[in-house]
Amino acid sequence: MYTVLGSTKNRTLRVIWTLEELGLPYDQVKGDPGSAEAKAHNPSGKVPALVVDGEVLPDSVAIMSFLSDRHNALTFPAGSVERLRMDGHIHFLLEEFDSLLWVAAKNSFVNPPEHRAAEVKPVLKWEFERSLKRLEDRLQGAFLMGEQFTIADILAVHCLNWAYTAKFPDASPVLKDYAKRCRARPAYVRALADR
Repeated sequence: MYTVLGSTKNRTLRVIWTLEELGLPYDQVKGDPGSAEAKAHNPSGKVPALVVDGEVLPDSVAIMSFLSDRHNALTFPAGSVERLRMDGHIHFLLEEFDSLLWVAAKNSFVNPPEHRAAEVKPVLKWEFERSLKRLEDRLQGAFLMGEQFTIADILAVHCLNWAYTAKFPDASPVLKDYAKRCRARPAYVRALADR
């Protein structure tokens, strides 16, 4: 049994969606970053975090990779060309989507007002828009890895959802259909149950 710290209104959705796809039991301690609920289990207050064998381990993508490797699903074997391709998608998404969205969030509401630079947001949105076509070109069928749904798809759809909420440039019809297809998965619907 795993324990997940965090609410699905942040990156914790990635972890819970992964657990739901794997069909694994888990407990959830809902809470925002830095909340009393999160700090009761993780002194830093960082979410998401996964409690494994009494140890609190943060970072959504690391958790997703750990779970998929440990349970041999939503991934490919280490050292395989398929794993290299999937990991390439993940690194692309972290560099070209997640990082831009996170910098925008820090300069919108995360950082104290005196440490925000609103003028950076148009540049972030411009960079994001350029990357949307590159993401579309990476689709190899129904999903990023062809017909096999992986943790790379979880990350991609979470970033597309986040971009929509953050009022970043709109995805193309191809990417919208891809995201809709992923969000229609029963595991995604179950993952949202804590909202």
